[in-house]
Amino acid sequence: MTHTTTHTVMIGAPAKVVYDLVADVTRWPYTFGPTVHAEVFERDGATERLRLHAFANGDVRTWTSRRELDSANLHVKFEQERSAAPVKSMGGEWRIVPIADSATRVDLLHHFTTAQPEAVDVVLKAVNNNSDAELAALKRAAELGDDYDKYVLSFSDSITIHATRKDVYEFLYRSDLWPQRLPHVARLDLTEAVTGVQSMEMDTRSPDGSIHTTHSVRVCSPHDTIVYKQTRTPPIMAAHVGRWTLRDIGDGIEAGVEATSHHTVVIRPEVVTEVLGPDGTVERARELIRHALGTNSLTTLRHAKEFAENG
Repeated sequence: MTHTTTHTVMIGAPAKVVYDLVADVTRWPYTFGPTVHAEVFERDGATERLRLHAFANGDVRTWTSRRELDSANLHVKFEQERSAAPVKSMGGEWRIVPIADSATRVDLLHHFTTAQPEAVDVVLKAVNNNSDAELAALKRAAELGDDYDKYVLSFSDSITIHATRKDVYEFLYRSDLWPQRLPHVARLDLTEAVTGVQSMEMDTRSPDGSIHTTHSVRVCSPHDTIVYKQTRTPPIMAAHVGRWTLRDIGDGIEAGVEATSHHTVVIRPEVVTEVLGPDGTVERARELIRHALGTNSLTTLRHAKEFAENG
């Protein structure tokens, strides 16, 4: 039996702005709360194939989907090619409907089947929760308009390590050992109920000596990439996602690994002065966040280099 749902939201923004946010999946991890990571691994005209990692009822699920983008009618259809249990099949459509120049209705439709009848309520709960969260986030981002990108900070830092990707990856993957290996990590609790999907709570020392507690989920792909999303962020951040990437470079005695730390942060403008004081600005928040995250990431990479090169 096929089950269907429809979720709707009214957004005070032009329909094209809303459509662009839906169509660009690279924005999803830091725009939509349930999405941990999204990547397009195949594109043919208006057809895309995606690999998605997202929360469903508190657990991270992975699936692949095919999307059909209709920019003329502002519709995006999707169908899962490989679903995660207990889902047997799932698909749907984003319908972006212009009501006025700066008023848009968004209908998010789903249809799904399950392998077991008793799983319907579980899947329905996940679809309802995720749809509500995604539409609320879409509304917030779209109504910020051009200012939205002003609050998004993306950057990366890289170093060269003369070792194998396997050894560098091992250091990054074994984050349970970071309190002994990294000076800025005061405490770290790690669980890995599903191989390659980690839940991590960490106390980190900032350059000013203060301690910040964050909670993240990480999806690990040996020996290439670890992507992560913070599910508990400092008050000034609406979202923080990142990834560690490893790439072979050079030949012979020059062979090595380019190890890169990537960050994308969304700043909460409404709390900037509360956190930084009455003279605080978004630009100052960007500088402080860039310094704090960049310093810690480079420290991690330098210790990974020492570990991998010296054993």
